[in-house]
Amino acid sequence: MSERMEVVCPACAAVNRLPADKPASKAKCGVCHEPLFHGKPANASTAMFDKQIARSSVPVVVDVWAPWCGPCRMMAPAFEAAAKAMEPQVRFLKLNSDEEQAVSARLGIRGIPTLLLYRNGREIARQSGAMTAGQITGWVRQHAGVPT
Repeated sequence: MSERMEVVCPACAAVNRLPADKPASKAKCGVCHEPLFHGKPANASTAMFDKQIARSSVPVVVDVWAPWCGPCRMMAPAFEAAAKAMEPQVRFLKLNSDEEQAVSARLGIRGIPTLLLYRNGREIARQSGAMTAGQITGWVRQHAGVPT
């Protein structure tokens, strides 16, 4: 990574520049003063999704889900466990496909749950179907090159 990381605040969407020599896990937003990483997925609106993808220098994993989806509800604790294990090296977002139908259509989501992995503004991997926490972290490491 570069000398400075750009991290989008999940609370206010401000872009924060973090020095590489400071622990990102303890960083707070310069605007709203909320922690930049909580160790759990952040809910994403269309605007938050777009900004996280476009401006974040860390890989972003997006869980496209819906509240009525049984496999989505079953995978939610695993996705949260993966976020706890991998943040701040990776940002984890949850995108409700019922509330954000335009984004789901734009992304070509055909089934849920679907995980999307972004790096530098581009989709680099996609996986549909429920996964365990170990499968999620392994998948992210395989495709994003995140160290163990």
